Amino acid sequence: MSDILGYLYGLVVFTGGAIGYLKAGSTASILAGAIFGFLAAYGAYLDNKILAFLTSWILLAVMGPRFYRGRKFMPAGLVTLLR
Repeated sequence: MSDILGYLYGLVVFTGGAIGYLKAGSTASILAGAIFGFLAAYGAYLDNKILAFLTSWILLAVMGPRFYRGRKFMPAGLVTLLR
């Protein structure tokens, strides 16, 4: 079950980066979404709980303060909530 959730989490992170790129033209969004989405899915594939844990905590550390400062649910609030 954790594999499926890890794959879904990785897909959501990647999709968020792609949407950020399409809406704002943000290269940083697509790169971060691809890297962290891949790491989350790869952690699920390897059943490596440490990799999955670190990936989600890094995203929380980056997106949590952004959500707190901006009070906008998308995308920072969603990533913070999914963590």
